Amino acid sequence: MNIDASLLRQAAQAAAGGQQYPAATLYLVATPIGNLADLSLRAIHVLGLVDALACEDTRQGGALLRHLGLHKPLIALHQHNEREASAAVLARLAAGERVAYASDAGTPAISDPGAVLVREVVAAGCRVLPLPGPSSAAVALSVAGDTAAQGFAFAGFLPTKAGERRTVLQALLAAERQSQVVFEAPHRIAELLALLAELAPARRVTVCRELTKQFESIHTADAAALPAWLAADAQRQRGEFVLVLHACSAPAVADDALPAEALRVLALLAAELPLKQAVALAAQVSGAPRNRLYDAALALRRGD
Repeated sequence: MNIDASLLRQAAQAAAGGQQYPAATLYLVATPIGNLADLSLRAIHVLGLVDALACEDTRQGGALLRHLGLHKPLIALHQHNEREASAAVLARLAAGERVAYASDAGTPAISDPGAVLVREVVAAGCRVLPLPGPSSAAVALSVAGDTAAQGFAFAGFLPTKAGERRTVLQALLAAERQSQVVFEAPHRIAELLALLAELAPARRVTVCRELTKQFESIHTADAAALPAWLAADAQRQRGEFVLVLHACSAPAVADDALPAEALRVLALLAAELPLKQAVALAAQVSGAPRNRLYDAALALRRGD
C-alpha cells in the first residue's frame, strides 16, 4: 500500500488522540482480516503509543508495524505458549507500560489466542481495553440475511475427525432458531458442504470466502445445492471460509389456529375440570379466544 505512514499516524492522532490511554493497561487491537484499509485510526494511534506489541505471530505483527512506520519490541504469544508468554506481558504492565495484543487477523480471543492473556491480566489487577474492529464472524452474519434467526452462536472450526465432526455438526443443526457461524479451511470445505447436504439438505447456508480480500465471494443457497456449486469452479475451493448456517423458518400457523401453549393448558385443565370451567380458566391463563378454546375442548372430549 503506497501511503505515507506518517500521514496515517497524523490522521490517527487527530482522530483518536483526544481520548485517554492509561498506562499499565493491555490493549486488545482488532486487525484487518484481509484488507489493510480496515485498520482503524484508533488502532493505529494505540499501536504508536504502546511500549510493546504482543502478537500471535511476530512476523505478522512486525509487518503491521512496518506498514505504519513503527518499531516496537515484539512478544510472541500464541496458542502453544499463551500462559508462559502472559508472564512477560504482566511484567511490562507491572512496570507501568502499555502493551497491545493482536492476533494474526480479526479480533483477539475469538477463535484466536487472547482469552488466557486477558484472564491473567485481569487477575493481576490490571486493565484491559478493547479496540473494536474487523471480525470475520460479524462480517459473515451481516451479509447472511438470516431473517429467521433469533440470535446466533459462534462454533469456530469443527473437529477434524469425521465422527466428532458429524456429531458436532448435528448438534449445531439442532439449534434451529439460531444462526451458527462456522470456520473452515480450504482443504476441508468440500467435505463439510457434502456433510451439510446429507444432514440438512433444505437448510440455507451462506458461504463466505476470502472476506474483504480482492477475490471475496459470498454465496447463499440450500445445503443440497452447495457441493455442485463448489465443484463447478476450482477457484471456489481456495481461501479461508466462514459459513453461516441459517436458522430454520418458523412453521406456518393458520390464522385461526390456537397457540400450542394454549392447547396444552386447555388439555391439562379439561382432564380435571368441567368443560366450561376448563375453558374459562384456559382463556384467562393463555389469553386465547374463549369460543375457539370451547371448540377445541369439545374436540378433545370427542377424541378428535
